[in-house]
Amino acid sequence: MSLPSILYHYFRRPLPYAQTLALQEKLHQLQLTQRRTGSHKDILLLLQHRPVYTAGRRQTEPTIRDERTRLTSIGADFVTTTRGGQLTYHGPGQIVGYPLLDLSRYSPTMGARDYVCRMQKALELHLKEAHAITPIPSEHTGVFLDLTTKIGSIGVQVRHRLTSHGFALNITREPIPWFDRIVACGLEGVTAGSVETATHKAVNVEEEIPGLARRIGTLYEREVVPMELEREGELGDAIAALEEEALQAGPWPATPTS
Repeated sequence: MSLPSILYHYFRRPLPYAQTLALQEKLHQLQLTQRRTGSHKDILLLLQHRPVYTAGRRQTEPTIRDERTRLTSIGADFVTTTRGGQLTYHGPGQIVGYPLLDLSRYSPTMGARDYVCRMQKALELHLKEAHAITPIPSEHTGVFLDLTTKIGSIGVQVRHRLTSHGFALNITREPIPWFDRIVACGLEGVTAGSVETATHKAVNVEEEIPGLARRIGTLYEREVVPMELEREGELGDAIAALEEEALQAGPWPATPTS
């Protein structure tokens, strides 16, 4: 039997991180509840964030206190999350993807390692097909343009065979000055790259979305189709509410220059 489609939604306004985290948790609980009757949906949220630095679940408050103070002083938010990985940045000019998938739909159940491997390959496929960029293999999780330039990050969580968190792919130059303020993902000597810096061409984030969604579907062997919010009940209402909250939040902090 073929697997159901993954429904995706792209948020056209950068989202505040904490509220997006709360949305993921709400959708996770909906999936858990609806899975009992087999009515749950697999979802892919594609978005940009307002400027925010996030720490992984293994980083304790004493180890990140000074970083929190330093980084919030330049205007970014700072949030400790439940994903794997270490300190990283999310913001405008970067596509963030949160797949909320039930891995038990696969037979046999897809393992976390396979799930992450497919995610990385989907990002690499998008870069190759859409921009003629060929990432290099790396011992580290994520997508690298060369040994010292990282263009994509991955940090996931799997609970009850349901996934959350996901990936970030740098599209424009805008995230790079923010990344320059940290040792991203704990990798000394590694800097951030982007599609724009690699191709020396202007790139529009929104135009990347359909192709990226399609290639994610290819690697997960699923059809990925746009979500119709008005037809999705509580699920659609929660997403629409966050869209409105992002609109009301107004402008986000300017890119740091020094």
